[in-house]
Amino acid sequence: MMLKRMLGAAMALAALPAQAEPPAPDYAEAASWSTVASLPQGAAPATGARAVPGFVDVFWIHPTTTRSQSALNHDPLDPEGLKWTEESAVQRQASAFSACCRVFAPRYRAATTMALMNAQSRESAFALAYADIERAFDRYLAHEGKGRPFIIAGHSQGAAHTAALLEKRIKGTALQKRLVAAYVIGINLMEGDLAPRLAGIPLCRKPAQTGCFVQWNAVLAGSDTAPVLKAYAGAFAAQNGGRDGGQPLCVNPVTFDARRPLSLSAEARGAVAGDPGLGAPGPLVAGAVAAECRDGLLTVWTSPALGLKPLPGGSMHYHDVGLFWADISANAALRARAWLAAHRKEARR
Repeated sequence: MMLKRMLGAAMALAALPAQAEPPAPDYAEAASWSTVASLPQGAAPATGARAVPGFVDVFWIHPTTTRSQSALNHDPLDPEGLKWTEESAVQRQASAFSACCRVFAPRYRAATTMALMNAQSRESAFALAYADIERAFDRYLAHEGKGRPFIIAGHSQGAAHTAALLEKRIKGTALQKRLVAAYVIGINLMEGDLAPRLAGIPLCRKPAQTGCFVQWNAVLAGSDTAPVLKAYAGAFAAQNGGRDGGQPLCVNPVTFDARRPLSLSAEARGAVAGDPGLGAPGPLVAGAVAAECRDGLLTVWTSPALGLKPLPGGSMHYHDVGLFWADISANAALRARAWLAAHRKEARR
């Protein structure tokens, strides 16, 4: 369901021939997990506090990183694809959580761009990818989580898998008590998803709120957002018996406060300069982006100093995380501290 809505405006291509699946990752092996090895220039290095027993973990799910025209699912251990995934996504995005938390980032058989644009292949390709994520999550819970509080976070395809984990594995279970927050970045969850799909896991409305989720989709100021909003609404209705889904959900990732949908550039802690690509992340630039939740999308005004290029239509999808790297890092730490403080109080009662 989420995949169809995420790609609601995409044109279905001709059916693709069946293809052999890449080998399944073995999540008992270190090679099936990414490691945050670099930070944007100017970012404070992670401290040893994140390894202290009782601290918070992050389960991070990377976005689509393979534009293959011959494969439906990404081979996570293919050297060339792995290098691009690591340097363009994991080091640039998952690193935002490394200062507060241990990061567990599975290498998985993500659906490729070709599969996602094809109506007859996308569901099976996406299902294979999600099956890897569930296996990785189970491995994390059994061998590393062991009762620890956790954040789940992902971008684009990774965000869709994040939402699926919330719906299928977290909602209404004992794990929900350990959920610090979820960062569902760059997809189109709608107001209609708050119930019944995610009933009991609310949208975060305050910066230190826990047990909730945040979402945003960045678009450059001045862009015509009517087509994408129409596509989101139509896709939700098609998947929900014609039901009106309302607006897309949006939380400003600078204020993280529903009462403050607008943030000025002076408030932004630090965006990553440069487009995603090979090599270490670019430098952090503070005060370089203003943002406002409008009609369920995050309108952004960016400084030319960042050197970022929008996608057609003004989408800033590739920069949903990088624009707010330091803000996300600070907020994850805030929520982690809030969860730990609240549960220490509960333990003393």
